[in-house]
Amino acid sequence: MKKVLKIILFVLLAIVILAAALIAWLSIREYKPAPVEALEVTGTGGEGIDAAEPLEVLSWNIGYAGLGEGSEFFMDGGKDVKSADRATVEKYLSGIADYISSDKPDLIMLQEVDIDSARTYGINEAEYLARANSAHALNYSCPFVPFPVPPMGRINSGLLTTTDYAIDNAERISLPCPFSWPVSTANLKRCLLVSYLPIEGSDKQLVLVNLHLEAYDDGEGKIAQTNQLRDFISAEYEKGNYVIAGGDFNQTFPGTLDTYPIIDPELWTPGVLDNSLLPEGWSFVYDVRVPTCRLLNQPYDPADLEHTQHYVIDGFIISPNVELKNIESIDLGFENSDHNPVLMTVELKK
Repeated sequence: MKKVLKIILFVLLAIVILAAALIAWLSIREYKPAPVEALEVTGTGGEGIDAAEPLEVLSWNIGYAGLGEGSEFFMDGGKDVKSADRATVEKYLSGIADYISSDKPDLIMLQEVDIDSARTYGINEAEYLARANSAHALNYSCPFVPFPVPPMGRINSGLLTTTDYAIDNAERISLPCPFSWPVSTANLKRCLLVSYLPIEGSDKQLVLVNLHLEAYDDGEGKIAQTNQLRDFISAEYEKGNYVIAGGDFNQTFPGTLDTYPIIDPELWTPGVLDNSLLPEGWSFVYDVRVPTCRLLNQPYDPADLEHTQHYVIDGFIISPNVELKNIESIDLGFENSDHNPVLMTVELKK
């Protein structure tokens, strides 16, 4: 009996030592970006924006090309950690690229774009999806994510803004992180990817803010990040610039819960945006006719109304000097991602 107890104690001690060593290693390797970082803009240059012409702006959380129609995810009540094999990731990524190429939007803001992750087999998705000019900002970088079982492993993922127009410069602006040590060592470090685009014949710029706000927090993180977003875009507008912020807010837009109510509050529930969050003259822009996101509690089955949860959590904010012409959530049936793309047409007011 004593021998058995010694073995058990030895095993427990070994587990504790290994866990401590892993936490120490992750703490040393933790991704700790500065509050503001200049980003490399890759590309070939190009022309400035013609303010007399309408602009088509696309926002799409591509789910790292691993969360298509056949996927489920453990954080949403599903079973899978790695939701696709390499062939499936390549299929989803090709489908995403095909849609973007066929629609040819002027400005593209994508979220959950992997550049070197185990879950997407090291594929550089940013390079695959890039147009003439691009900026990529990491919001998740960890050499080994140790949870759940099996673990997610290496992740390097973030936001991609890409266009055929010139980008003067781009910055990564850190957002508040709601997670404390040691959870923070292997968690996301959310940010804004801000791109400054020149406008022909003007000293003003178009400021594109690509975002993916907190998902799996208690709600305080989303609020703090949304407040920082509001303060930043307000400051850019006060400089005389045009501002478009778009992406995955992980919060439902005003009134959309009436169309897509929460089916099971025990599963993932987004925050709620309110028009009072915006300064006077600013607008949330979204389309309630088509859901922009689905819950990954099971593979997609639109006929299963009892268990299929939809949301409208993807869209835009535009400044008072940007005029909305059209907004449309594109119904792609969640074939290649757990999000549908959102396409907006605007004009810059003189």
